[in-house]
Parts: sequence; C-alpha cells; structure tokens
Amino acid sequence: MGVSQKWFKFVRGKFLKSSSNRDIILPRKSACSDSSNHSEESILRNETFSFQDLSSVEVLTKEDIAAIKIQAHFRGHLARRAYRALRSLVKLQALARGVYVRNQVRIALDCMRALVRLQVRVRARQLLGACNHDSRVM
Repeated sequence: MGVSQKWFKFVRGKFLKSSSNRDIILPRKSACSDSSNHSEESILRNETFSFQDLSSVEVLTKEDIAAIKIQAHFRGHLARRAYRALRSLVKLQALARGVYVRNQVRIALDCMRALVRLQVRVRARQLLGACNHDSRVM
C-alpha cells in the first residue's frame, strides 16, 4: 500500500507544481443548457454572465480532472483483472468438467462392456441349451 500512496503523491505533486491556473471551467452537459439563451461558447468567452448561466457551467480544478483520470484508469485496471480472473476460472471449470465427464464416460463404457459380456454368455447358454435339447430328442 505504501508504494501506491507514494505514486499518488508523486502524480498529485506534479499536477500541483505545473498548474499555475488551477481552475478550469467546463460546460455541464444537460438538457437545460441547450434550452438557455446563451450558448456554451459565449458563456466561456464572457467573464460576466448571469446567475442563470452558472447552472450550465461546472468548475473543475486540474486536481479534479487528474483524480477523475486516475480513477478511470484504476477502474479499468480492476475490470481487466476481474475479467482475467473470470476467464481463468472458466478455463478451470472446463478442465474440471472435462475430467468429470471423462470419468463418467469410462464408467458408462465399463458398464456397457459388462452388459455385452453378460449378453454373450446368455446367448451362448441359449444356443448350447438348444443344441443339447435337440440331441436328446433324437
């Protein structure tokens, strides 16, 4: 955990040192901003605008943007790791099921062989019994 904290502090320090203007104004994407009288470009160009125009503008610092990017990358990393774990779990399940199915097939074949041997004995007895019975009659 210490390594990740050092990395985060390093990245945060770089953003803090390099940001002379720390506030960035981004337009908020919503239905109310489309229906307003002023376009987003005019809001960003003009320094004076009404209180109604503030509802369509969101102020984000560079730290906020950096935090959002870091969170997005970390969530992507977690998703990739979860997908890899899920993929390996599916492979492991397939392997285990394959072993189980092969054992079932082996047992079923052994039972079929036993039934075939029993059937051969019964047929042989029937044929021998029929031959012995015919020879006694004559």
